[in-house]
Amino acid sequence: MNIIGWLLFGLVVGAIAKFLMPGRDPGGWIVTILLGIAGSFVGGFLASTMFGHGEQTAGWIGSIIGAMLLLFVYRLIVGRRTV
Repeated sequence: MNIIGWLLFGLVVGAIAKFLMPGRDPGGWIVTILLGIAGSFVGGFLASTMFGHGEQTAGWIGSIIGAMLLLFVYRLIVGRRTV
């Protein structure tokens, strides 16, 4: 059940990251959601190790920042390709 919770949390974080970083994504909304899930894992893990496991706000903020960072890097890498 914990993994399903993280996936749903990543879905919400991906939507928030997309809202905070408007613009056209090369991969569409599915890739944005997947990047949000990955960013929530990475950012949430880093925030919880830096600020402790009991701090929920640090987990949310870290997850959103992690998702935004992954979305930014994805835009840089995929945006350079020409079709």
